Amino acid sequence: MPYENRPDTRTQSPAATARARGPEGDGRTAPVQAPGGGDGRTASARALEGDGRAAPRPAWLIPLVMAGIVLAALNLRPAITSLGALLEEVRTGLGMSGSVAGLLTSVPPLCFAAFGIAAPRLARRFGPGAVLCAGMAAITAGLAIRPFAGGTAGFLAASALALMGIALSNVLMPVIVKRYFPDRVGTMTGLYSMALAIGTSAAAAVTVPLTEVLGGSWRTGLGVWALLAAVAVLPWLGLVRDRGAIPPAAARPATGSGADRSAPGITRSPTAWALACFFGLQATGAYITMGWMPQIFRDAGVPAQEAGVLLAVTMVMGVPLAFVIPRLATRLTHQGPIVVALGLCGLTGYTGLLLAPAAGAWAWALLLGVSNCAFPLALTMIGLRSRTGTGVVRLSAFAQSTGYLISIPGPLLVGVLYQHSGGWDLPIALMAGLLVPQIAAGLLAGRDRTIEDETGMRD
Repeated sequence: MPYENRPDTRTQSPAATARARGPEGDGRTAPVQAPGGGDGRTASARALEGDGRAAPRPAWLIPLVMAGIVLAALNLRPAITSLGALLEEVRTGLGMSGSVAGLLTSVPPLCFAAFGIAAPRLARRFGPGAVLCAGMAAITAGLAIRPFAGGTAGFLAASALALMGIALSNVLMPVIVKRYFPDRVGTMTGLYSMALAIGTSAAAAVTVPLTEVLGGSWRTGLGVWALLAAVAVLPWLGLVRDRGAIPPAAARPATGSGADRSAPGITRSPTAWALACFFGLQATGAYITMGWMPQIFRDAGVPAQEAGVLLAVTMVMGVPLAFVIPRLATRLTHQGPIVVALGLCGLTGYTGLLLAPAAGAWAWALLLGVSNCAFPLALTMIGLRSRTGTGVVRLSAFAQSTGYLISIPGPLLVGVLYQHSGGWDLPIALMAGLLVPQIAAGLLAGRDRTIEDETGMRD
């Protein structure tokens, strides 16, 4: 498939040219010659695709993988956004306080940080197809069990099971895309991002009306999403035995904890830390939005069904902007202007929620949806801030695992403030205030430099 809108690299430096041709530029990794090899493939392509001498793939394999990718992506957020739409009913039904509900909205990033870092190691041992199949099965089981688990502890445990499956799939989906579609990474990543945004927004929009159609019980309204997850298991059953090599660097933690002594330099990179903070703060805003925004609108007098649709509007903004923002970012030597623009949209949206939450609800939902598209920008900057295959893997693991850890307290703190202040003024002020360090970290992370230049890291 031809590549479109490639960045013009004729006037760029060699480092910028290499980065512009990275994962978010035209769908290929930057050229890194493998030791002892001269076949023109990149080092990361060798690691992900094996030695290239495998038997021809059967005709049904690629359509099966495409179906698996789309179905998996559709199931990576409904566990979160369906709960946000019914959070008031769940709190009442289980007798949760605002603080416990805040803990519930903090569980997703905690699980993503804890389980996501184990995904490459598991894939190296069992194969990425098998781990993704297990991940979809865990989502199915968690969503089916949690409405009927009985009590807050059981609900949290079943939610953690579903989120564990999501965490594994989050990390391995790019590996699957690279392995089966090495010449269409950009196209397939766009398809994956679009399906993820559709699943996110659909769960937010239809959970409340679906609950009413099914009898009005929040337990049924949440549990029905297990059916969609069960369908997603099916294509991965055909890929369980299809093992593939995972890059050695991807199978090692990159957090600088001492477990990976071959890559201690990542923690000495100011850019890596800035990117981790930017990733963590944007994740904080995203999970606060998914967990609490419907409740903010409902407390302002917006009907429950409309509040769910407003959350869906916020989430669906990621469909078009997931294509636009990465392409724009690769054409800029400094991504700071995009960081500032997204931050200003968020500040305007939160100010509107504070002053006129119901009167301007649709405008605030749109602005916050634009602001939440800092996520694809963060993923793009991971590719731009490293010029080697190993560097990208290490930076991605470090930025995402550290970032998700940073994002854990935010939703919990919002719940505590909501419970003890009796309103949304302080929580919304906190949400807006977090955008200031997010913009600052994004400006630092967006500078035209690489972690290899800062640390002397070698592929």
